[in-house]
Amino acid sequence: MTYDVDTPEEYLKQLESDWREEYLLDIRNMILGQSEPSLEESINYKMLAYGQSTNTLFHLNAQKNYVGLYVGDIDKVDPSGELSGGINRGKGCLRFKKSTPPNETRINEFISRAIDLWKQGEDLEC
Repeated sequence: MTYDVDTPEEYLKQLESDWREEYLLDIRNMILGQSEPSLEESINYKMLAYGQSTNTLFHLNAQKNYVGLYVGDIDKVDPSGELSGGINRGKGCLRFKKSTPPNETRINEFISRAIDLWKQGEDLEC
């Protein structure tokens, strides 16, 4: 789903009040709670984006059947797959379906690792 918005606040207001909103907010809080200095939250490609200036690390979006966390090359962050295990994966995307609550996965550790690599200047692109 795409949201024609200009700010994260507008994006959040347009979310339907269901499990996708809950999952998106959980993942959003994990991202914002992990980074020092804080990652800037903005809108990019009609999704929530997290990074600094024009250097974006994550995109987050509520789709019809899942919440997607877009991070580039997942294998660069989690080569063994242990942090993203149990989460449906696409090219550069972790998909949280209704049956995969973020709080029941190791996504918090994945986010932390991605932020650490990003701060070290690692290329996480596909």
